[in-house]
Amino acid sequence: MPKAIWNGAVLAESDRCIVVEGNQYFPPDAINKQYFQESNTHTSCPWKGLASYYSIEVDGQVNKDAAWYYPQAKDRAKNIEGYIAFWKGVKVEA
Repeated sequence: MPKAIWNGAVLAESDRCIVVEGNQYFPPDAINKQYFQESNTHTSCPWKGLASYYSIEVDGQVNKDAAWYYPQAKDRAKNIEGYIAFWKGVKVEA
């Protein structure tokens, strides 16, 4: 079962992930919300839409914008709307 780990903490775990462009997207109910902080960062993908970000905080250490999601995905990416993916040193084990 895929899980996302950073700084020794399990950030998310689910057997309902969706893989897009090599990234595991975790369903919103699979994340451990205590580690997530809303970020003001946004980026745009031509086919997925406008991405929003979370910073991750574990034991006082912050990994800025280490997770992203599409709150209102474009039609071709509706299957991952609200799902969360990781980067910036977050280890995703499959």
